[in-house]
Amino acid sequence: MAPGTSASGVSAALQTRPRSPILGAVPSIDLSLPCGARVRASACWHRRERDPARGFGLYLDPQWSPTWPAEEIAWENLGLPLDFEDAARKIERAWQRARAGELVEVGCQAGLGRTGTAIACMAILSGVEPRDAVAWVRANYAVRAVETRLQEWWVLWFGARMRGEEPPTRPASP
Repeated sequence: MAPGTSASGVSAALQTRPRSPILGAVPSIDLSLPCGARVRASACWHRRERDPARGFGLYLDPQWSPTWPAEEIAWENLGLPLDFEDAARKIERAWQRARAGELVEVGCQAGLGRTGTAIACMAILSGVEPRDAVAWVRANYAVRAVETRLQEWWVLWFGARMRGEEPPTRPASP
């Protein structure tokens, strides 16, 4: 077991962070992707108009209404992006900015499902195997990140798209 981690593989810092207004949500946290790129996972109530560290934002909920350099993805809460290809291109562009040295903030409403899904896709772009990307986000960010089976499937879809492979079969909606 790595120093500072629990038996579940979650760092002590993640276990002891104060919780946000929505039960189980976590506050903003800066993460290093496996390639060294930095991203900030955030919930919308952590929105800061002026943040000198943030270079760019990728937002998955309309509540963000950014006035700084950003892109938004139309994405239903607890669901999937409305346009898969548009979402994938925006995630790739945001990752490229992070890879170039900008701190990219990724956020949705609670900062867990959609945010975790987008960061899992960035982990794939950083070299994590698609089948391991959700576990990577849960170990390095929040245990409850990527909240639904459909979001887990979309991470695999993204990985297949990136590799030019046939995507896995989409699970039935609950």
